[in-house]
Amino acid sequence: MGDRGTNNHSEVTDFILVGFRVRPELHILLFLLFLLVYAMILLGNVGMMTIIMTDPRLNTPMYFFLGNLSFIDLFYSSVIAPKAMINFWSESKSISFAGCVTQLFLFALFIVAEGFLLAAMAYDRFIAICNPLLYSVQMSTRLCSQLVAGSYFCGCISSVLQTSMTFTLSFCASRAIDHFYCDDRPLQRISCSDLYFHKMVSFFLCSIIILPTIIVIIVSYMYIVSTVLKIRSTEGRKKAFSTCSSHLGVVSVLYGAIIFMYFIPDRFPELSKVASLCYTLVTPMLNPLIYSLRNKDVKGALRKILGKKIFLFNSILTVI
Repeated sequence: MGDRGTNNHSEVTDFILVGFRVRPELHILLFLLFLLVYAMILLGNVGMMTIIMTDPRLNTPMYFFLGNLSFIDLFYSSVIAPKAMINFWSESKSISFAGCVTQLFLFALFIVAEGFLLAAMAYDRFIAICNPLLYSVQMSTRLCSQLVAGSYFCGCISSVLQTSMTFTLSFCASRAIDHFYCDDRPLQRISCSDLYFHKMVSFFLCSIIILPTIIVIIVSYMYIVSTVLKIRSTEGRKKAFSTCSSHLGVVSVLYGAIIFMYFIPDRFPELSKVASLCYTLVTPMLNPLIYSLRNKDVKGALRKILGKKIFLFNSILTVI
């Protein structure tokens, strides 16, 4: 085991996920909270994907990206939440070495893919508002597919590098990870390896992932705001801003939580866990709500589906 002073990480067969340092009686409350949030994530994101796939009116680039965003949110929250809920009832709170590798790999893949996808969505809004006459030409099906595939590809490459680099470290200090899932920074804390090269590569990866996506989003919205302010009618400006406010809200929550977490000093691990909750569970829960509550097309499609269900149910009752 890694806590016996060995210098070989391959002898670590499992880790312990410490989770939240609260009184045992609060574990039931946390479990119920996680269960409620995860149920809302499943319902919201599966519902959003179903609405987008079943309504022909939503066969547009914006909803194509939104469907992929729901898939990503659903997947990476499912990598985290079930194991965290199990550990609220577990005595050992252990996760296998392979399980920890898998969790970090999948989470890193999908969180990076989401960053690039949000940048693609900002570009989509930029074309829709600044060049509406060329929108259908510029945002072709081929380009949209390439942007989504590129997001997943960048996430995969980044995840392979991050995961392989993290798990070549030696874990001789401890096998107790002070977090509720396997993440890079908590794993660094229990390593006895020299972390200089590891931190430099991590900083480089963050720079080439976060900076370009933020620049694309900021520049896109600078042009969008400039164009919207030139619209003479109040109704036109309101409509243009409403199509962007949902996306901007999602971007702010996700990037705000990530940046906040990585600026928190290591001596405040509990604060880091709370920040992690924002983008691992809260953001995937809020995204479908933000996009559905502020979107007439989605609300219309939802009413149409519910209307069909109610009609079918009434027809069955009439027959009976």
